[in-house]
Amino acid sequence: MTQENGSTRRLQRTPAASPCPEGSGLAPAGQERAHNARRIIYWSLAAIAAALILSLQPAYANIWETFTNIMKDIYGKLLGVSTIIAVTAATVALLVRMISRNQRAVDEATTWLKRIVVTWLILNTLGFFVAYIQPLVSGGQYTP
Repeated sequence: MTQENGSTRRLQRTPAASPCPEGSGLAPAGQERAHNARRIIYWSLAAIAAALILSLQPAYANIWETFTNIMKDIYGKLLGVSTIIAVTAATVALLVRMISRNQRAVDEATTWLKRIVVTWLILNTLGFFVAYIQPLVSGGQYTP
């Protein structure tokens, strides 16, 4: 509805010129061609993706071995660095605990010392757990 000079005028909608009931503007034959074109494009892309996956399969054969070696290397370095950091932080916490006269600082140092030990134990246990479980499930088959 629009308003002109105080009077209202109704806009009338005219039916679409196309015989299509949805009003998309395409004749039924055009819709069928568009549908067929979409279907052809879809299956072409699916075939290309399948061919690509099959052609890359030999490359994926070594990817898990490479990934395992990289993760072992990263974990070994992380464990070494975390051990050095844990020992340094634990030393500082022990020194604060022994030297400080403030009871609050002593309590916080004790709390930090507990956190450091628990975190270091979790990191080491995680490595042990992975090293123990990996041979059990190697190859994707669990053998008890």
